[in-house]
Amino acid sequence: MTDLSQGAAWMAGHIIPISDAAIPVTDWGLTHSDIAYDVVPVWRGAFFRLNDYVDRFIASLTAGRYHISMDHAAICDALHQMVAASGLQDAYVAMVAARGCNPVPGSRDPRDCTNHFYAWCVPYVHIVKPEAAEQGTSVWIAKSVRRIPADSVNPRVKNYHWGDFTSGLFEAKEQGFETTLLLDHDGNVTEGPGFNVFAAFGDRVVTSDHGVLHGITRRTVLEMCVEAGLQTETRPLPLEEFLEADEVFLSSSGGGVIPVARVDDRVFSNGTAGAIASDLRTRYFDWITRPQHRIAVDYIS
Repeated sequence: MTDLSQGAAWMAGHIIPISDAAIPVTDWGLTHSDIAYDVVPVWRGAFFRLNDYVDRFIASLTAGRYHISMDHAAICDALHQMVAASGLQDAYVAMVAARGCNPVPGSRDPRDCTNHFYAWCVPYVHIVKPEAAEQGTSVWIAKSVRRIPADSVNPRVKNYHWGDFTSGLFEAKEQGFETTLLLDHDGNVTEGPGFNVFAAFGDRVVTSDHGVLHGITRRTVLEMCVEAGLQTETRPLPLEEFLEADEVFLSSSGGGVIPVARVDDRVFSNGTAGAIASDLRTRYFDWITRPQHRIAVDYIS
């Protein structure tokens, strides 16, 4: 039996080791970063909010004019088959639509391409190591690059356009920071590579409503804030206001709620994880075990 414990892929109806998965070198998904995707976590043997993630993926397909000949049920079935075959109890699961290859030599018409779906899963990914997240991570505000404008690339369509994030990450790493956060051209906070960001002012939590992916984890955080008795605001968040917050934290499908202890030279919560962020982090790992949010994987015995 093939060992899929390091990851699996679903491609054209076949489940294979992730190390064997590939797309053609002329696929526009590769040559043009012409891909829409989404990522859903599996935790302790069950998908978390699977229908919400697949709904958002389908909305991205519609916005990006991808046609993969698979409906909601078929996508869910492919993901279930793949994770079940892998045996992974905690997994990071991606669903992807690529523009595909253009069979007409020299054509620049995207309508000529044959779009296709594939998926892959690996052991659960933390975008910030859990021990660093528990203590509060560090974030660098990118200075050399701004977030791609929303009227150029729609941030609500989860995509592979990471040129701006990659530039910011080089800056952050060279300055000794864990990750980066980008501003828009008006100086408002947007998002970082794989996460949304929140600022807490007393019992009020603010997150950007534009220039960002409207993440499912972001939605979960807003819902958890209500449960915790916190007020929420979704609106433009200028950097100057952001840096005056009592606490700052991130949200991601790869790790849930991630407290931030430092942004540039601004230290939050005495250099540790803040109380609100820590509570929401604990609450998140409770939420992903609640039955109403989970769909169990039927593992292959």
